[in-house]
Amino acid sequence: MKTKHKKENSYPFHLDDDLVQNSYRQHENNPVQILLNLYRGNYKKLMLSTLCYIVKHSPVWALPIVTANIVNYVTNPPENVHQLLLTNMILIVALILINIPANYLHTRFKSLATRSVEASLRSTLVRKIQQLSISFHKEMESGRIQSKIMRDVEAVETLSSQMFISLLNILINIVVALSVTVAKSRVVFFFFLLTIPVAALTIFVFKRPMKKHNRKFRKEIETTSAKVMEMVEMIPITRAHALEQKESSRMSQQLIEVAAEGYRLDVIQSTFGSVSWAVFQIFQVICLIFTANLALNHKIPAGDIVLYQSYFATIVNQVSAVITLLPTITRGMESVSSIGEILNDNDIEDNRGKTKLSSLRGEYRLDDIHFQYAKDQKAILDGITLDVHAGETIAFVGESGAGKSTLINIIIGFLMPNKGTLYIDGIDSRKLNLPSYRKNIAVVPQTTVLFSGSIRDNITYGLEHFTEDDVQKAVRAANLEDVIQKLPNGLDTMVGSHGDKLSGGQKQRISIARALIRNPEVIIFDEATSALDSFSEKQIQGALANLSKGKTTFLVAHRLSTIRTADKIVVLRNGKCVEYGTWDELIAKKGIFYQMHSLQA
Repeated sequence: MKTKHKKENSYPFHLDDDLVQNSYRQHENNPVQILLNLYRGNYKKLMLSTLCYIVKHSPVWALPIVTANIVNYVTNPPENVHQLLLTNMILIVALILINIPANYLHTRFKSLATRSVEASLRSTLVRKIQQLSISFHKEMESGRIQSKIMRDVEAVETLSSQMFISLLNILINIVVALSVTVAKSRVVFFFFLLTIPVAALTIFVFKRPMKKHNRKFRKEIETTSAKVMEMVEMIPITRAHALEQKESSRMSQQLIEVAAEGYRLDVIQSTFGSVSWAVFQIFQVICLIFTANLALNHKIPAGDIVLYQSYFATIVNQVSAVITLLPTITRGMESVSSIGEILNDNDIEDNRGKTKLSSLRGEYRLDDIHFQYAKDQKAILDGITLDVHAGETIAFVGESGAGKSTLINIIIGFLMPNKGTLYIDGIDSRKLNLPSYRKNIAVVPQTTVLFSGSIRDNITYGLEHFTEDDVQKAVRAANLEDVIQKLPNGLDTMVGSHGDKLSGGQKQRISIARALIRNPEVIIFDEATSALDSFSEKQIQGALANLSKGKTTFLVAHRLSTIRTADKIVVLRNGKCVEYGTWDELIAKKGIFYQMHSLQA
């Protein structure tokens, strides 16, 4: 499936999420093969980029030959020496001028290929993150995910440039230098070949420690990113309890750990670079003396010393470049594996081939529902059985940890029972296309989630077709009218990051309006009025009572006063249904619900 964007025709890029996902699926433990596979469809651009590189780099290869020619003409001038000097000058100037357009085309083709893959990687990560289960997101901090999308993908893009462009260009430079050398002198050529085992030995010694420290540094960066995001979100709480100094010290310690790991990585990479540089500089000095002796023995012209020295310098520099690139390549390979931690995770909601719902009656049957998180020893839900008829309002109450939110997550389809079955309109939820089901429900979560747009944008989030009248009805039903009238730009007022410009009650009412504008068949309120004052709560309760007529409604309530009109009340304790009935029935029973009510009275 190719992801398309509105501005697709404005830029010469295309996103191919399926290619990225298949590359990781087919070559899970082979970062090099994954990278090669990611560039399918871009090989032509890479070849054109390489061709343009050869053209643009030709002055570097031609200059030693021209220099050697001129030195030889001067030391042993032929009859047409001035003509030969002019010809050599025109040749090198022409090649230098060609560098400008060739460099532009080289960069253009290279960037088109690498940036397309970079965008595809991020697009695939975003799509996979949307598919991964709620359990995955509870385990994986958002800061780590952000680090993978931004830092790791950038490292892969850098790796791509080095592998497909720099390494290929290095190979071309070495081939050209060796080809000219073998054509001129086989003795010098064999001397040049001695650099290969030295380079291989240097890489072998340093490769493993660099890989080890790159992995540690990457994990420390991810941990820091997660802790920074957590710190920013906690600032109001930190300030409220005068814990700024303690929080700063906690973060400083984490930053010191990152710096320490970065220091160790820098030292090993620097040592690697300096050792390789020293070795090859010594080889270059030896080459100079070696070719000078050949010239003294009249085995090569004096001008060829410059040629061989230049080409040997080219070989040394290119081999050194390979060694210098090794830390970047190691870091990039680690990032390829890091991205695979998300793309290869199979904890996803698979809806392929499942029954789609075009409408929803709102009939539910929970048949012996059990649920337990993989890492927990204690069951969250233990044998819940419940029949819900279309149009009924069902309230769940109980102490914290009783299983209310887990039960709601199973009804939404975020979680699947470990044992037992949830039937929705008579269909097993495991056989249901859940996105088609969720289009017919509205959820107001306990924790309000707003994005940094306008109030109107937040209310109409995800809707393609709506009228201004629809927005106004939702505003009135959620008791937002007074709030909107007091704001400078009304519905177009920007709410700030996470809605920080609004009070908790105002944010929750926007969340309620977002649910109501969808006119759903099933409404789910997870303690949705907990942040409202008593007056607003009563007004919203009346509006909800009217709007939920004929619609199946699930309520999770902390304040028992909000569920007096519920058709049935389910009292949960330790994952079990301990009481069930109407308000009056449960009060008359004088059991657990009666005790809870007495405490709030």
